[in-house]
Amino acid sequence: MSEQHLYLIALGGNVRHPRYGAPAQVLAAATDSIDDAVGKVVASSPVMRSAAVGPSARQYANAAIIVRSKLEPRDMLLALKDLEAEYGRRTGGQRWSARTLDCDIVLWSGGVWADDALTIPHPLFRERDFVLQPAAAIAPDWRDPLTNLSIRQLLFRNRHQGA
Repeated sequence: MSEQHLYLIALGGNVRHPRYGAPAQVLAAATDSIDDAVGKVVASSPVMRSAAVGPSARQYANAAIIVRSKLEPRDMLLALKDLEAEYGRRTGGQRWSARTLDCDIVLWSGGVWADDALTIPHPLFRERDFVLQPAAAIAPDWRDPLTNLSIRQLLFRNRHQGA
């Protein structure tokens, strides 16, 4: 019997979908799709808005979910990439461009994971308010295995750096 894992997944998007509508509705539909096909969504944050990183001028909708799944990290990544493709995300092109759906594994209950396609914790999550804020709404005490700081502490630190 496979072990159950918890995953903290960041969701984002800033392009309307022809079926699901505005980015916030895309995130809600994607959460339902993940719950149906990938694992059990045990918590989901409110959708939050953020400015785009990189060349896109459109504001992003961001959320975080916690998923319980038997999938190992690499299989979870593949399932999320398949979901992004189903929602119209194209691979290649300009980095950080506009997109319908972006799903990133931020943390998992197994601690650290690294291979040629995936690194957990997500290498940039500590610097990104648009990841930390929704994550703090549902998992404020989940600790980064590399720094041993909680998501709440990382958000506080991120917001007060250089203050």
